[in-house]
Amino acid sequence: MRKQCFLLFPLLVSAADLPIREVVLFKHGVGYFSRAGELPAGETAQMAFKASEMNDVLKSLTIIDASGAPVAGVRYDASEPVEQRLADFPFEVAKGASLAAFLDQMKGARLELGPVAGAIVSARLVQAGDATRPTEREVVVLLTDAGDIRSFDLSTVPAVRLSDPKLQAMLRDYLAVVSGARSRDRRNVYIDASKQGARRVTANYMTPSAVWKSSYRLLFGPVGDPTLEGWATVDNTSGDDWTNVNLAVVSGRPTSFITQLYEPRYVDRPTAELAENRPVGPQVFQGALSGLADRGEARAMFAAAPPAAKAAQMMEASSIAPDTVARDLGELFEYRFATPVTVKQGQSAMLPFLQQKLGARKLLIYSESYGLNPMNAAELTNSTGKTLDGGPITVYDASSYAGEALVETLKSGDKRLISYGVDLGTRITTKIDSSAANVREIHMRRGILTTRNAIQETKTYTINNVDAARKTLIIEHPLRQGYALLSEIKPKELTSTAQRFEVAIGGKATETFVVREERVYDQTSSVTNATPDVLVAMTQGRPLSAAGRTQLDRILAKKREIAANQAQVQTAQTALTNLTNDQKRFRDNIGSLRGVAGQEQLVQQYAR
Repeated sequence: MRKQCFLLFPLLVSAADLPIREVVLFKHGVGYFSRAGELPAGETAQMAFKASEMNDVLKSLTIIDASGAPVAGVRYDASEPVEQRLADFPFEVAKGASLAAFLDQMKGARLELGPVAGAIVSARLVQAGDATRPTEREVVVLLTDAGDIRSFDLSTVPAVRLSDPKLQAMLRDYLAVVSGARSRDRRNVYIDASKQGARRVTANYMTPSAVWKSSYRLLFGPVGDPTLEGWATVDNTSGDDWTNVNLAVVSGRPTSFITQLYEPRYVDRPTAELAENRPVGPQVFQGALSGLADRGEARAMFAAAPPAAKAAQMMEASSIAPDTVARDLGELFEYRFATPVTVKQGQSAMLPFLQQKLGARKLLIYSESYGLNPMNAAELTNSTGKTLDGGPITVYDASSYAGEALVETLKSGDKRLISYGVDLGTRITTKIDSSAANVREIHMRRGILTTRNAIQETKTYTINNVDAARKTLIIEHPLRQGYALLSEIKPKELTSTAQRFEVAIGGKATETFVVREERVYDQTSSVTNATPDVLVAMTQGRPLSAAGRTQLDRILAKKREIAANQAQVQTAQTALTNLTNDQKRFRDNIGSLRGVAGQEQLVQQYAR
């Protein structure tokens, strides 16, 4: 309505936007942004963020004035919902409400209607016209400065103004909150410039961002090293257009975390009062039980303030011609695009960052888990002088699609194997032979016999190449704990789980490759509890030195002597037991016959 415009137009606050000038995207979920622009004297710069970004903004924001003058201040929207923030004002500008309805909330406030001024008594809508054509008029009732109570038709006054500057400021703040709440998920950060002349202000900060993705194309030609193309995929989810920004992408994963700085934080405090401030009530005294005085304790409670957050700081193929500047940033590696980039909000872009020759050779790689056929592979040597971020690689061979692979981040000078397809022209089978355990050493100490045993295992790889071309095969043989390699051919490389052997295969040929390994282990037993037969079985058919054989023979002789003595003891013990049983039987017979008449002669016989 026209009358509401009288209230709004003098209250609008000017705000300058700081366009995004630089973007640096990382691999760990954050992005570095730099905004810069001219800020007239006394004006406020405004930057809008998502509510979920505010913690990172408050943790990392730095503001630089090119002239060296200090910035007047930084403010930002509170985290409370807009409804809660508006509830703190003593009035409400409801949707579709009339000017009269708004003024009626200001009873007692001083209002200026052109040359007339006074305190607001009330404001309302008045019905006018006849029954056929009813109309409404907005009317305000004032207690004028002259002391009159007068009614004014608001449609006839040229201007409406609140005289109280505090109310004007509150209305200005109210409208600013409403204006900033058009997007419910947006929060504004305001930078107040110095009032002394225009300033060029730069604001740098980190916010959560979509990680950039890298992908590669590996193109093998008839001869020479292949060409590697690298493409960076970036997504603009910042909420602002990137127009002619300086863009860089960084390989690496620095530590990053979220600290709750945006949400208000409160600390529970104890309630404490002086004794004289407490009301006095009736006292009930108990009778004394002893002469000991009561002793009380006083406790003081302290709430530790949370440590201040430390602000993070930020450091200052195809028909393509990648125009990037690559540089090391400590443990990180940066590709900075020399030409400014434009990516609209909600859009993504593919940008080439690499196209150069790469050290590589084609080969086959085989692990028993692959089954019958090895994989087409390539051994890549990063000879680009740059760090290659991890990502997918599409392989082209002889101008034809050959397959796809994944590669981890590859530092300059490092090597990596990739596999991108199955070689159907080569078949590999395996056979395992194991020997019986062989005793290498025997040790005796304090009645404990320790034998050191060895088991040898031989694995034979049979490789059949049906193609006419010669091939180079990498065999990944499992690296097993406790096994030592006996083969004369040593592995070319070791990984945490495998030994890599390199085998040359002729065209239309069958080759065998043998890997011999040995496992050595100790076995212990107690000699005191072992019989001679057990000791003989433990060492039978196993090579022993002359001294070891002599010691074992002496042990066996002693064990046989002990066994013979134990047998004699057992025989004597049996005879003694039999005699004892016979004597007991005689005593029992004598006792039973003594009370029987005519058995005196038999009793004397048993007694003798």
